[in-house]
Amino acid sequence: MNILHSRRMTYISVVILVVVFAAIILFTAGSVNTRTDVDSRRAVINGSYSLEGGDWRNTLSDKMAHEDFREMTIRGELSREIDDHEELVVSANNVWFKLKSAGKVIGTNYRADDTVFSKTPGNSLCYIPGDLVGDGTEMELYLMYPYDMLSSANLGDFYDMYVGSESTIYELLFQHKAPAILMCLLLCFFGLFSFPIAGMVLGRIEYRYLSFAMLCFFAGIFILTQSLSSYMPLWIHDPVKCMAFSTITTHICILSSLIFVKVNLKKKVNKLIGNIIIVAASLLTAVALILHYTGVSDLYAGKPFMLLFGGVCSLILAFCTITEIETARDAVVILATMAPVLSCLFLDAINEFIHFTDVPLYETAMVLTLISQIVILIMDLHRQYLETLRHQQVQQELYEAKVSLMVSQIQPHFLYNSLTSIAMMCTKDPKTARKATINFADYLRGNMNSLKQKAPVPFTRELEHLKKYLMLEQMRFGDMLNVEYDIQATDFLIPQLSVQPLVENAVKHGVGMKEDGGTVTIATREEADCYKVIILDDGVGFDTSKPIEDDGRSHVGMENVKQRLKELCDADITIESVVGEGTAATIRIPKKTDEKS
Repeated sequence: MNILHSRRMTYISVVILVVVFAAIILFTAGSVNTRTDVDSRRAVINGSYSLEGGDWRNTLSDKMAHEDFREMTIRGELSREIDDHEELVVSANNVWFKLKSAGKVIGTNYRADDTVFSKTPGNSLCYIPGDLVGDGTEMELYLMYPYDMLSSANLGDFYDMYVGSESTIYELLFQHKAPAILMCLLLCFFGLFSFPIAGMVLGRIEYRYLSFAMLCFFAGIFILTQSLSSYMPLWIHDPVKCMAFSTITTHICILSSLIFVKVNLKKKVNKLIGNIIIVAASLLTAVALILHYTGVSDLYAGKPFMLLFGGVCSLILAFCTITEIETARDAVVILATMAPVLSCLFLDAINEFIHFTDVPLYETAMVLTLISQIVILIMDLHRQYLETLRHQQVQQELYEAKVSLMVSQIQPHFLYNSLTSIAMMCTKDPKTARKATINFADYLRGNMNSLKQKAPVPFTRELEHLKKYLMLEQMRFGDMLNVEYDIQATDFLIPQLSVQPLVENAVKHGVGMKEDGGTVTIATREEADCYKVIILDDGVGFDTSKPIEDDGRSHVGMENVKQRLKELCDADITIESVVGEGTAATIRIPKKTDEKS
């Protein structure tokens, strides 16, 4: 059954990997179209342009697309003719525009309202009937960038013009953005379902998988909104809401990136630093929203500062992760996969102030990071799933071992001998017989309770159970069996019924085989790195060089005891014996790291 489950997990992993790599191919294919490509439906004004009312320059200049401007005026003829049944569609993002034909305003996104957002252009689409444009008429487009920071972006990111209608915009959307949309939806889908799947596979909640699911989902939304920012007015007609939604997804994606790195930190100091950063980033987002809705400063104006803050925080978290490389195995993986996102976030912030590239660094790095993280996640889930199956198998074996051990401790001859001894005492010494009966009942109850006990128990509890067993054996052997206790350490845990098989061998095959009997000693010691439980007898001893099956001793349950000690306490057993002198069995239980310190 376990093998079948493992194969199913492998098949699921392969399918997910195929889907992910298919998304990579689609995204790569979709990214071939760039924002500066001239589409067959796109229209431009050929002529000259002027910045801030200065000299006029030719619009065919390559420099035009990268100009930083507060005000720009473009005049000339439209590159395409427009039929009367067609429309000129103007897409404007975060700039005011005013389009004139023959000196008459035919299209603008200026709003004549008194709301707090009256100074925020937002994202808009303006449809101008073709009969208002006119063929061969001189056009004049006025652009005004209302923000204090420089317009550090490609001019095509601020405005574009198309000849067609609303259906034309949809055609362009699916022609250019379908691969990116599909990839983003796959990321969102993976984010929604990866955490529940991880919970079902592992049977527990792991916050690193929850944080990764959040990162996947919000990164998908973020990349989608950035890719479709020019098309969002198709569905959200309020320009300010379009801009606000697009910008707030940036805030949330940055916050999700920081949370993912923070969740994977192990050291207390680093966790504290991570918590402070997350709280600060959350407060900054809240402040940005308050300033936006009170009209003090809209979200787009605060975006560069959020990117800069996120970039600085990412460098701090990266440094925290570096400090854990020597102690945490996952730190190397996290640092390697998140390094592109953390570094590009900082570079994108700098790019907002000193424009040096048109490539969306943070978005590109996020795609690469998520893909690598998804592959690692699938491999990690598969590995942990196999470990879970192994753990369940070990637990089942331990349970069966406990049952076997319990049965081995309640052997028929032991029951018969104990009951016979108690019966004989009933007439000779009723008080002792009563005490022995209660002791015998407690002994049986302890054995039965051990079936319910999964975790190790305090040694004092195990010692009390041993004393009940030895009292019953002393009734049988009388003066031939002496028991001594040299207990110098009790502050440790031990699997229940793990010492009794050793004591039983000491009584039955050590002292019990000696004509004049002997002494069984139970001792404990605390050392620097471990606790020791020592069972000594001065019985007949045995030859440890002989094979187990030939030494004449009972080994029922001994292998189970060794396995339980190893699995639950990482303990081991050593046995030393000399023929004619006796036997010493030692259980060594390592201390935990915090106990050593």
